[in-house]
Amino acid sequence: MKKSWIVAIAAVIVLGSLAAPWVKRAVSADMQRAKGAGAGSLYDLEVRTLEGEAADLDQYRGLVALVVNTASKCGLTPQYEGLEALYREFAPQGFVVLGFPSNDFMGQEPGSPAEIRYFCTERYDVSFPLFEKSRVKGDEKSPVYALLTAELDEPSWNFTKYLVDREGTVVARFGPRTAPDSPRLRATIESALTGR
Repeated sequence: MKKSWIVAIAAVIVLGSLAAPWVKRAVSADMQRAKGAGAGSLYDLEVRTLEGEAADLDQYRGLVALVVNTASKCGLTPQYEGLEALYREFAPQGFVVLGFPSNDFMGQEPGSPAEIRYFCTERYDVSFPLFEKSRVKGDEKSPVYALLTAELDEPSWNFTKYLVDREGTVVARFGPRTAPDSPRLRATIESALTGR
């Protein structure tokens, strides 16, 4: 009996040490800045709304956008509240949050479009635009995320945030644990809004 406990503890230690780099990367709150012009303008792309209707991102040209891969069953899901607050505060200055639900991380967005809409509206009063469920990493990632990650890291978890300037150029990436009320995130948004 004692031997099986020792083996079990050793297995936990080995697995923990192997998982540590992945977990560290997944919850990283570091900010990355894009270096150059990137792969074009986000606002040249076409997507679909959460309800499946065609949508041209050109309608957001001239706005600063925070693009976020969202999920309804994640420990970070309460960030919806902070994202909505950010949207309402900065929208009059030309700011929008663009939400892209994704099931890429441990199946934490399993819902249908109707279920996602209901959850976001009823639980967090989300009024910022939500688009169809998207792949945000790997070879099959959507064109939106291919553009966002041309110079910056792919999302490491739900609620990774990409800041896009008024012309649709990606300027920064914030890790999943960077809260919507983070002073660094807010300062970067304010700088993009004022063109500084």
